[in-house]
Amino acid sequence: MAMPGRRAVLALPGALAAAPAAAQQVASLDATLRPYLARHTLPALAAAVVRQGRVVASGAVGLRRWGTTIPVTINDAFHIGSDTKAMTALLLAQLVEAGRLRWDTPMAEAFPDLAGRMTVGLGAATLTQVMSHTSGLPADNDATDKLIAQSFEQPGNLDTVRAWFVGELVRLPLTSPPGTRFSYSNSGYVMLGALVERLTGRTWEEVVVERIFTPFGLRTAGFGPAASMGRVDATLGHIPGSPPKPMLAGPNGDNPLLIGPAGTVHLSVLDFARWAGWNAGLARRAPALVRPETLQRLQAPIVDITRPDAPPGTPPTGRYGLGWGWVRLPVSTEPFQFHAGSNEMNLAFIVLQPRFDFAMVAMTNIGGTEADTGLKALVTELYRRFGPAPA
Repeated sequence: MAMPGRRAVLALPGALAAAPAAAQQVASLDATLRPYLARHTLPALAAAVVRQGRVVASGAVGLRRWGTTIPVTINDAFHIGSDTKAMTALLLAQLVEAGRLRWDTPMAEAFPDLAGRMTVGLGAATLTQVMSHTSGLPADNDATDKLIAQSFEQPGNLDTVRAWFVGELVRLPLTSPPGTRFSYSNSGYVMLGALVERLTGRTWEEVVVERIFTPFGLRTAGFGPAASMGRVDATLGHIPGSPPKPMLAGPNGDNPLLIGPAGTVHLSVLDFARWAGWNAGLARRAPALVRPETLQRLQAPIVDITRPDAPPGTPPTGRYGLGWGWVRLPVSTEPFQFHAGSNEMNLAFIVLQPRFDFAMVAMTNIGGTEADTGLKALVTELYRRFGPAPA
């Protein structure tokens, strides 16, 4: 689900027990993807389909940078924005299983040194409520934008800066009493990342690398812009326009790294598919990161979503769990577990049907409504070709 509001990281994401890629029958999606480039003004597009943890179809077409002849490859990284939230949720689930947290841990207990300065009601908000965007913490607004701007003046590593940010965030008034209303809060996920840092003694990025990237073998995964500074060695994000404007790695190439737990991960379509397939398989395959029942708890819908003004990538209706959303699409009678991610320069969809151990991922290096329309059409076409459930 894409992040609502400004500079969305959205806003509605190896060790898998699968046969070596060379031994699998993997259908090429390149011919399927190419027409979408011109139809929806996309610089590049990548997608993959996963059944029972195995990639059965994949492809990547288009250009790393609009106006050049530099083609994307199947191993090029794309930015996934708020699809990162499911990774942050998984880290918290590991801490719950380890006895360091409870699903009902209140924020006053999680941050005891901040309890005295917390705005009315926030201290009683639970871990589950923050993870499901029902804590009352604000969506992106002028106050949170101001804190993010001030964060650039803070010294220290990212964990220190996030601790400062949370110390200021907890003073802001809640938009609703905890547990009463869905309000998509990227700041809430920064708070969750700071909680991971507080309990592990390391930055959120270090913990993600150790507990997610490494166990899955996600060699293309990283944080911030997919391309290196001064190079076009991966996809560049693009601002929609005529023509699209490519954004090089740099201070404006992504959202601030402060909000990493809400959505700064990038990775290739095949690595994204590996992550998607594990989640669709409900942790029944390696790596054994949490118990299957714990992953099911993360995925289970908790709150209804009603957003008639939803930005691109965010469903106007559906349900939300803990880092995961659920939607219904005309292509199937079965609901889809879904999240989208966008920093307004990229867009990525992850679409699962755990009942069938089935997953799809789609990624493009441009944001906006036309990209959203294109990815929706693409996942519909892919499901009709490869999906397990009748329409």
